[in-house]
Amino acid sequence: MSTMKTIIENKNMIMHNPPHPGEVLRELCLEPMGLTVTATAEALGVSRKTLSAILNGRAGISPEMAIRLSIAFGTSAESWLNQQTQYDLWQAEQNRRKLKVRKLSAA
Repeated sequence: MSTMKTIIENKNMIMHNPPHPGEVLRELCLEPMGLTVTATAEALGVSRKTLSAILNGRAGISPEMAIRLSIAFGTSAESWLNQQTQYDLWQAEQNRRKLKVRKLSAA
C-alpha cells in the first residue's frame, strides 16, 4: 500500500520541461572542458555518430552510456539515467490526453 501512496503523492508534483541529457552533457561537461565530440567519443569508447545523436537529442542515455559517462566525468550513472527518465516522462506527459485509458477501482 505504501507504493500506491508514493505513486499518488508523486502524481501531484509539478513537472517542468527538463532539458535532454545530451544538452546537459554538452553545456556542463564538453563545453567547459573544451572537449570536442570526437575526443569525447574516443574517451567514452563510442562512435562520434553515437555521441552526436545524444548531444543533439536524437538518442537517449542508455544504462551502459550512463556508466561510461560516470567513469569519464566522475559523476553517478544514476544521475544520467534520472535525467533521461525525467525527460522521457515529461515528453510522454504531453500526450496524456490522447491515451485511451480507463480508471480501475476495486470491485
